Amino acid sequence: MLALRVIPCLDVDEGRVVKGVRFENLRVAGDPVELARRYYEQGADEIAFLDVGASWKSRRILLDVLRAVAREVFVPLTAGGGLRTVGDVRDLLRAGADRASIGTAAVERPALIGEASRAFGAQAVVLSVDARRNGASWTVMSHGGRTPVARDAVAWAVEGERLGAGEILLNAIDRDGTGLGYDLELLRRVVRAVRVPVIASGGAGTPGDMARAALVGGADAVLVASLLHFGRETVGGIKSELRRKGVCVR
Repeated sequence: MLALRVIPCLDVDEGRVVKGVRFENLRVAGDPVELARRYYEQGADEIAFLDVGASWKSRRILLDVLRAVAREVFVPLTAGGGLRTVGDVRDLLRAGADRASIGTAAVERPALIGEASRAFGAQAVVLSVDARRNGASWTVMSHGGRTPVARDAVAWAVEGERLGAGEILLNAIDRDGTGLGYDLELLRRVVRAVRVPVIASGGAGTPGDMARAALVGGADAVLVASLLHFGRETVGGIKSELRRKGVCVR
């Protein structure tokens, strides 16, 4: 069994880390550079830097903030938000990111996934799938979860892998910020449908939720935000609890 990766997520807007519920009612959670340094020192396996306002505000990712974060951490850094071209991905990687997370632009122009994969390798391309439950299935959402897209989330993950994505970041919007646990049904469906690693995102309320994401949902990694930002857990504490629950962690 591969070690589960614990990935603190910095949702950044206008230069500050923010966090809300189901992508709404955002409140400031801190400085991204300070938080990135803290989580790195606590033992984070990776850091995610997602400029959540870039897509729906039609602006580029905040590269200056990303550069400052990259100088503070020495673990893989995944970054995304507002990426529209291969040139945008190149700028992001030059700013210090190891992987580029592509969401809205991939929905609007799926060929971008393949273009980026050919230019930088599949390992550098993460397809971010924002999914909202719609009865017995899940609909893809774009522009920061604001716009529904006529795509099934599981089918889109499969298509993204075929086009060249090396990893899937699966965001369950209905669970985001609720602390109710990850959407294990959605997670299982995507994990079974693709061969690339899947990162579970949205809903972590306890380390037990993360253990279930790994042991029941089959996640290769878990994204965590609120638990860390508001001081309820540390990365080290989460990993200790995961070990007690039988999850292999680094």
